[in-house]
This record gives sequence, structure tokens and C-alpha cells, in this order.
Amino acid sequence: MPLFFTRNQIFAHQVHVLEHKLRGKEERILELETENAILHVRLAESLAKVRQEQDEKAEKAADRQRDQKKISCSAIAELISDVQALKKGLSELFAIYVSYATELEEKSKELRENVERRRRSSLKKGDGQSSENKSEDEAGPEARARANSDLRARLTSLERCLHEERRRCGAERQRRKELHNTLVELRGNIRVHCRVRPLLPFDRVQSATSGSGPAPSERVIHAVSDDTVMVNCTKAGAPAQNKMFEFERVHGPEDSQEAVFEDVKPLLTSLLDGYNVCIVAYGQTGSGKTHTMMGSPESAEHSGPRQGVVVKAAAEIFRLISEKPPASHAVEMAVLEVYNNDTVDLLAGDAGRRRENPPASAASCQVSSLTHEPVRDVCEVTQIMSRVLRLRAHRPTLVHADSSRSHLVVTFAVCSKGPDAHAPVRRLQSPRRAVRKQLWSPKCRRANPAGANSPEDDLASPASSPSPSSRSGSSTSPSPFRTTLQLVDLAGSECVDMTGVSGAALWEVSCINRSLSALSDVLSALAERRPHVPYRNSKLTQLLRGAIGGDAKLLLMLCVSPTRRFVAESLQTLGFGARARQVHRGPARKKSGGLKLK
Repeated sequence: MPLFFTRNQIFAHQVHVLEHKLRGKEERILELETENAILHVRLAESLAKVRQEQDEKAEKAADRQRDQKKISCSAIAELISDVQALKKGLSELFAIYVSYATELEEKSKELRENVERRRRSSLKKGDGQSSENKSEDEAGPEARARANSDLRARLTSLERCLHEERRRCGAERQRRKELHNTLVELRGNIRVHCRVRPLLPFDRVQSATSGSGPAPSERVIHAVSDDTVMVNCTKAGAPAQNKMFEFERVHGPEDSQEAVFEDVKPLLTSLLDGYNVCIVAYGQTGSGKTHTMMGSPESAEHSGPRQGVVVKAAAEIFRLISEKPPASHAVEMAVLEVYNNDTVDLLAGDAGRRRENPPASAASCQVSSLTHEPVRDVCEVTQIMSRVLRLRAHRPTLVHADSSRSHLVVTFAVCSKGPDAHAPVRRLQSPRRAVRKQLWSPKCRRANPAGANSPEDDLASPASSPSPSSRSGSSTSPSPFRTTLQLVDLAGSECVDMTGVSGAALWEVSCINRSLSALSDVLSALAERRPHVPYRNSKLTQLLRGAIGGDAKLLLMLCVSPTRRFVAESLQTLGFGARARQVHRGPARKKSGGLKLK
């Protein structure tokens, strides 16, 4: 066996290997060509099937169209036959009508002839009794006239009595309301009004999307009188159960914004008399708080009956000021919101809104360095409100498309100057000075110390003469006093499952519900006369500390939804108002701007 291979042997081996590979490639090419031919055959078969199916579908569609045409033709033929039958029936009815009309005309003609014959016969018979019947006919109208006059007199007297009773009832109702308001004011109770909103479109939308169970748009809360609201708590298969709540005033769905403001207006008179006033709107989300306080969006820039309490209160304040002496009052306005337990000054501008911390003092309800803008008429107020409402935090929810996410506090500060108490004294002293000028003598000089003015000087400048009060050591300049009107639109209490909020909005809901719970805790502590009232648990309660537990006249406006879907939240709101009515704070204290005499 040789140990080495020659070059020819190596080349022959390589040629053999390459020939083997070439035969393998040729065999693979033959296999691929065979597969390609088979695929071409299958493709042709598939195309044939597709064409056949398309042809069959086209034939079926054509057959369906032919069938529809046949059906429509048969239906048209049937309709034509029905129309012809109706025409035939109408012609028969018209023939019957004509026959009945002719018969009726003949009968009526016959009856008229009979009536005419009987009238002639009665006239012939009645000639002999004409004298007797004449007296009876003359007496009949007189008796009927007397009876009618008696009935009219009785009706007039009854109407007068009814009008008198209504007047007495209205007077007694007004007297009862005044006495009740006086009692509430003497006790220092919180006035509580309730407003039941009407059904809104989103209530019906919720009922359409709801599943089984009662419809959410079913009305279960009713204003049964002007001071009582009834809640139907009846469940399916249970006996009827109604809860009644009494408040100072209850407004039904039919009451307008003007009717609601008429019961708020008397408090504004107290504002110029020296009392602080606070009006708070409370309720669940979507219950109409912002509509009550701020009005509809289109009323923020235009006057109209849909304006809220804020604009109407400003108009009433300026109306009352116009009845006072000129330049005796000045009004300033401030707006802030409590958002995520932080106070935001909305008048500081959108870019650089400042966050403030409310004071802890119970005697003050003002925020330090809060922006106050002077306002001179209601037009400036509406312009400011339309500007700040765009800055307020809003977010759409499943309940309300434009839900307020913050507590809004609008403050009107009225700076009043007291009347000059020395002017009447000077007017009374002026004739006395004239007499003193005539009877003056040098002996009277000892009445004036060195450097004092002579009577001539006194007459030359009567305003500089000392009055009794100035000699007693008091100041002659009147002391101004400041009263505030707070209008609060609280954010609504929410249930996450009902509003459908998620993400960052959950923190907003948590802050809203915690602040409202803190407000409820404060009212419960005041109603139970606890030694400690937890004002510090929330920025909202710290802001309203002077109004809730201080010397302000407080009105709580409850806003509730009438549907069964919100009955749990409505009961919570009404219970909150019932607890607020039990708070006894003592009578409100009036701020005096008079002079202090020693």
C-alpha cells in the first residue's frame, strides 16, 4: 500500500466528488420543478374553484334580485288590488251617505212643516189667554233678575271672605316666619335652607345605561311644603317608609333662582348693619350647588334670572349702599379656593397664584396677604367672577361633566364709616356761640387759658371748638368698621364607584371627602357642646372658623338630588343639615363703629 498519492489521483478524486455533488444538485432541481408544477396545478384548481364560487354567488344574487323583484311586483299587485277594493268600498259608502243625506233632508223638511203647523194652531188657541200670560211673563224676568242679583251678592261676599282669609293666613305665616327667625337669631342657630333640584338629562342617561333594579331617575325626594322635605325610603317588597326633615325654608324643583335669593336677601341688610354673614352651599356632587351660588355659565357675563347668589348678593349690596350717604362705604372682593387642602388665591393671577395658610385665630376668617380688589358696581363683580371661574379646578366625572374639584370662597368686605357724632353737637352749639359774642366781656377771658382762642376765633372756626366729648378725652374722628360676606361653594361629596375617577383624581376625592368630614365633625362638636372643637383638622374648617363658631350669621344651603340613585348621599346631606340646626352659638354680635366715651 503506497504511502503517498500522486497529483493525478488527487485531481481524479476531486472530480469524482464534484460530479457527485452535481448529480445531487440536478436531482434537487428536478424535485423543485416537480413541486412547482404541482403547485401550478393546485393554483389553477383553486382559481377555478374561486371563479366557480364567484359565479355561483353572482347567480344566487341574481336569483335573489329576481325573487325580490317578483315579491315586490306581487306586493305592488296586492296593494293595487287593495287600493281598488278601498275605492270600491268608498264609492259604496259615498252612495250610502248620499242616500242618508237625502233621507235626512226629507225628514227635516217634514219636521219643519209639522212644527210650523203646531205653532199656528198654538197661536190660534192662545189668543184667548194672552192677557193672563202677559202678567206672568212680566213677573218672570223680574224674579230671575232678583235671584241673579242675590247669587252675585253671595258670590261677592264669599270671594271677599276668601280673600280676607288668605290675607290673614299670609300675615300669620309671615309673622310665624319672623318670630322663628328671631328665635333662631337669639339662640344663635344656623339657618338651614334646602333646595331640591329638578331632574336633569344625565339622570335619564344613567337610567338608560343601568341594568336591573329601579330606575335612577325615579323621584323619591319631594318638597311637601315651604319648610318640609320628604324622602321616600321604601325598598322593593318592603312597607312604605318616609322620612321627614324640617328646615327654615325648602325650595322645590319649580323654584327659580330669584325665589331662592329672596330668602337670602334679609341677611344682606344685616351686613350693612354691622354683622358678618356667611352663606355655604353643601351637598353631593351634581346636586346644583354651583348653579345655586354661581348661576349658569351664560349668566356669569350677562344679567338675567339665572344668575346665582353671588352676583345677586353683590347687586343687593350696591343697591343698599346707594341708599346711604355718598362715599360712606367701600367694597372689596377676594376669591380663593381650597384645592387638595391648600388655599389658592385666584386673584393673584394664573401664572403666579400664591398658596396661603389660613390663620388659627378664631376671631379672624381672613387669609394673610390675600389679594383684595376694590369693586364699585355689579359689572366689575361679574367680570371678576367670569375670570376666576375659569381658574377654578374642574374635572369631568361619570356623574357630572364639569365637576368642581375645590371649595370656592368668595368674600365681600364692606368698610363702613360711622356718622360724625359731633356734627349735631356743633349745630346745637352754633346759636349759643352767637349769643356769647354779644354778651362777651373781659371777665370771660379767665375762662380761656393762655393761648386759647377768643370767641371771635371760635366763630371764625367753629369746627375747632372743643365739644363735650373731646373735653372728656375722646377722639373726634369717627372709627370705621369692617364687615364681611362669605359665599362658599363647597365641592360635592363623592363615591369613587359612582363617579368613576382614577389616578391623580383619587387624591382630589380623598381631600374633598376628608374636608367635608372635618366640617361635619366641627358641627357635631358644636351641637353637643364639647369642650374641644376640631377646627384644625382641615384648611376648610380653619377658614370657616369665624363663621361657624364665631359671631357671624350663618346660612347653610343644602342642595339635594331628587332621584333614587343618589338617595344615600341625599340622606347624608339632610342629616348634616338637621345636625347643623341643633347648634346653639349665642346671638350674633354686632360690630360698632361709634366713638368710645370715657
